[in-house]
Amino acid sequence: MKTKLSKITPLENLSLVDKVELRLKEYFKENDLKIGDSIPKELEFAEALGVSRTAIREALLRLRTIGVIESKKRKGMVLTQPDIIQNFEKAIEYNLLGEEALVDIFELRLILEMGMADLLFARKTQKDIDELDEIVSKQEQEETDTVVFSLKNEIAFHGRLYEISNNSTLQRFQDLLLPVFNYVHDNMPKGAKDYKYSKGKFVTHRDLLNILKNDNAETFREAMRNHLEPHFERILNIIKSHPNL
Repeated sequence: MKTKLSKITPLENLSLVDKVELRLKEYFKENDLKIGDSIPKELEFAEALGVSRTAIREALLRLRTIGVIESKKRKGMVLTQPDIIQNFEKAIEYNLLGEEALVDIFELRLILEMGMADLLFARKTQKDIDELDEIVSKQEQEETDTVVFSLKNEIAFHGRLYEISNNSTLQRFQDLLLPVFNYVHDNMPKGAKDYKYSKGKFVTHRDLLNILKNDNAETFREAMRNHLEPHFERILNIIKSHPNL
């Protein structure tokens, strides 16, 4: 695909690689480049921007690191589709998630677990139901008369739901949620067992399983909202107390 380097304006400060990166992004957008399209060589970018090849190379390395570009035989550098989940995974591997990020991801978890209801009902199999039944039965034997499950059983049940969705991105996102499960479990507020649910009753994992067996996605969504209600309330209270989060 032939593009015009003349659309890129030279930089005023040649020492700022982040400005080079910004110009490259603008170039991609202005030329409407798509995944698989070739991009100019380092030397061509350097001449168009009026900077050294070193500055271009460092900016391109940033883009390569996050999966925006890659080198291919006979095509040179091409645009690629970034693996968003992989970038999250790298941050987690280095333990780079602060409390603000954990709260954000936990909010996303709450939304996803209600939103995946339609996928669960469309893709569930009897094998899935049987395996969930085993998970719930094991939990009921280990933990009686409680609404606060062990971390192990919480992960087992909700993780299986992500698998039933049969959505590869959701399944990989489940792995990202493990630090969030730990964070929530380690910061469980006092009195959590005595939480007063708006519907007057806690929806257990068994209840969710029975709905998945015999009811519909809308009922499941509402039940999951009830199941997660204390967590929603905690998040909303955090937002009220720390509006900048």
